[in-house]
Amino acid sequence: MVGKAGALDFAGGTVVHLNAGTAGLVTAIMLGKRKGLGTENFAPHNLAYSVIGASLLWVGWFGFNAGSAVESHDGQAGMAAAATQIATAAAGMTWMAMEWIIAKKPSVLGMISGAVAGLVAITPASGYVNPEGALIIGVGVGIVCYVAAVHVKKWLGFYDDSLDCWGVHGVGGAFGAIMTGVLASSKINSASKGWLLDGNIGQMTLQFEDVAATFVYCGVVTFIILAVLKYTIGIRVSEDVEVEGLDINLHGEVVPG
Repeated sequence: MVGKAGALDFAGGTVVHLNAGTAGLVTAIMLGKRKGLGTENFAPHNLAYSVIGASLLWVGWFGFNAGSAVESHDGQAGMAAAATQIATAAAGMTWMAMEWIIAKKPSVLGMISGAVAGLVAITPASGYVNPEGALIIGVGVGIVCYVAAVHVKKWLGFYDDSLDCWGVHGVGGAFGAIMTGVLASSKINSASKGWLLDGNIGQMTLQFEDVAATFVYCGVVTFIILAVLKYTIGIRVSEDVEVEGLDINLHGEVVPG
């Protein structure tokens, strides 16, 4: 997809993931931190479910990215699918390697987090980059999102992003959008001319503007919506409901496990 200004976003890296990540960040700030954060264990209660969920995402994403080509006769859908697979695998391995190097303990949760970051980052680029470009994006986002989700969040300390919506989707979407401007190739898609392969540095400017405009617009609109809700019906449950659990209190159900 090429907007009127010329920004490249093949399958929704900015309109979906950067938007969602920005909304998640603003919401996390306005909601405040969970009770017990820093003193209680908030690790995932069931890693098997997490792996199943990430696996379903990975498979479904081929339709998400390759399907954005609309038709398959020119090979663009196949290239988008290949780019998706390469970037996702590279990001998962890179995140795990970062954990191994820095924390000395690679984890399943880290690997699937990296895979999701790879899926996010390749989304805007999938129909524009070659396999080498997809590999670069995957490795890069594995590093960038690991640092953002694991370390920067802790260093900043003013928001509680429990599922790293900003660290993975926001940062990953922005990184993928910018790298699209770097690595897009006219040989893959005639509608795209990137900086590295085609010498079109102007595309980089457009991608930065795209990311900045999306971040500002979504951040402001999300803040306004939440502010209205906060001072009318409220946006956070009581402390008792939070401690006991939202599933049982709001839905009358209990998640097994």
